[in-house]
Amino acid sequence: MRSVHPAALRRSVAAVAMMLAIIAPPGSSARADESDAKALLKAMSDYLASQERISFEYDATLEVVTEEDQKLGLASSGSVTMGRPNRIRATRHGGFVDLEMVFDGETLTLLGKSANLFTQVAVPGDVDHLIDELRNTYDRPLPAADLLMSNAYDALMSEVTDVKDLGSGVIDGQECDWLAFRTPDVDWQIWIAQGERPYPCRYVITTKGMEHSPQYVIQARNWRTGTDAKADDFTFVNETDASRIELDELREKVRELPDHFIMGEGQ
Repeated sequence: MRSVHPAALRRSVAAVAMMLAIIAPPGSSARADESDAKALLKAMSDYLASQERISFEYDATLEVVTEEDQKLGLASSGSVTMGRPNRIRATRHGGFVDLEMVFDGETLTLLGKSANLFTQVAVPGDVDHLIDELRNTYDRPLPAADLLMSNAYDALMSEVTDVKDLGSGVIDGQECDWLAFRTPDVDWQIWIAQGERPYPCRYVITTKGMEHSPQYVIQARNWRTGTDAKADDFTFVNETDASRIELDELREKVRELPDHFIMGEGQ
């Protein structure tokens, strides 16, 4: 049996003790108030739904599992600009993909910038309808899509079986309320800015029932609303003379992940 250095052992014990103190602090029953957590989430949902214009930037990490069972994090950054009820532009730039999505209330445009290819499909309706179609029909979910829906609270609370108010945390210098939720398939956490503008600062989804429990983490910054939001007319302009192809071709030629990565159990 390999020996453990006493100093390393002390550090490990201290780390475990600190973790337990965070998970179950003295008097935690008062802070883990389910009704308070639901009220905070509802306040965030109502605030976002009331904003006609929103823009923010984000950093995201998508955990994937290699064929050798090594869990890695794919990092990307991007931006979202939205004009309710039916306008949105989202970008995502990472080491393997550089995508832009534009929706003007009638037509959805997906542009693969690195491949200089784009596709367009008719998806008339509002942003809520678009989010559902992107997730269920086109397998192209928007970053933190549930947070952007007009009924974010209902969407987020669907199938929730456990709710915890874990107190506060600080994200990028902003003090936040820290909430945790459980569903049969995923656990998720959210940090919501305290004060009159309860916008989401960090959103973490942990997949259960899958080896290594991969996570998706999105951290938002530079939240702007109303006249402070980034200006956009939500029109697609083919500035690079990109070639138009069919949606199925774009899926094949603009890959989300390199071939040597797998999602969870080989999906």
